[in-house]
Amino acid sequence: MIKKCIFPVAGYGTRFLPATKAMPKEMLPIVNKPLVQYGVEEALASGLDEIGFVTGRGKRAIIDHFDVSYELEHQIAGTDKEKYLAGIREVIQKAKICSTRQPEMKGLGHAILVAELLVGYEPFGVILADDLCLVEEGDDPVMLQLLQLYRRFGKSVVAVQEVPPEEVHKFGVIEAEQLDERLYTVSRMVEKPEPGEAPSRLAVIGRYVLTPDVFEVLRHTPPGKNGEIQITDALSTLAQRGRVLAWKFRGLRFDCGSIDGYVAATNYVYEHIYKKECERP
Repeated sequence: MIKKCIFPVAGYGTRFLPATKAMPKEMLPIVNKPLVQYGVEEALASGLDEIGFVTGRGKRAIIDHFDVSYELEHQIAGTDKEKYLAGIREVIQKAKICSTRQPEMKGLGHAILVAELLVGYEPFGVILADDLCLVEEGDDPVMLQLLQLYRRFGKSVVAVQEVPPEEVHKFGVIEAEQLDERLYTVSRMVEKPEPGEAPSRLAVIGRYVLTPDVFEVLRHTPPGKNGEIQITDALSTLAQRGRVLAWKFRGLRFDCGSIDGYVAATNYVYEHIYKKECERP
C-alpha cells in the first residue's frame, strides 16, 4: 500500500508578486480554502495520509496551516464561525504531516530527490499544488486514478492531458504508444519542447506516482532545461526501460500557477462547489 505523498512547495511564486512577497503562493485562497489544502484533501481521499512537504524559506505558513491554532479556536469556540474550521480540522486529524527543506531552487527533480529523506525506499505520490484537479461528484480523485494503475502494473504513472500546439512549450511532453482510450506506455519525455520539436500534444501535469528507483536516476541526472534538475529527464530514462505509464485523467485541471488559471479556478469553485455547499442544510 502506498501511503506517502510529497508536496514540493519551495518555489517563490514570482508570477503572483507582490501578493507572494511574504505569503507562500500555495496559501493563496481558492474562494475560502488555501490552494495547498485542496491538494492535501485529494491525497487523503486517495488513501495517502503521510504528507511530506518540501519547503523553503518563507514557507512556514503552510506547515502552520495544518496545525491547531489554539488562540483562534478559543476565540471562536461556541460561535457560528466554528463551522468554518470543520474541513481543516478533519484534515489535521487524518493527515500525518512532516517536512524537509530544499536549500536551493534547483528544479522539481531536485525537490523530489530532497524528499528521499521523507520517503525512504517506497513508491510514493507527488502532487503539485499549483495544478488544481477537480473531478465530477462520485468519480475518483486524479491521484487515486494513478494509484489504481500503479497497483495493476507496478510502474511509475504520470497524469497527462492534451494541450494546444502553441502551449506544448510550457510542459513536459510524452512520446508514447497508446494502449487503450486513456492509457499509454511512455518511451520518451521532453521538457518544454519547442512546438515543432514536441513528440506529441500529451502534456504531463502535476500528479505522479513514482517508484523509488527514481531517486537513483535523479542522482545521476544532469541539469537540463533552465539549468535545473528536471523530473521529466529522470522519467525519460525510466521510460526507456519500459518503467513509465501515462494516464489521460478524468477531470478538470486549472493552472493556478498563472493568473488566468487562478481566476478561472476561483470562479469555477465558487459557482460549482462553494455555492452548492452553502445551500446544504
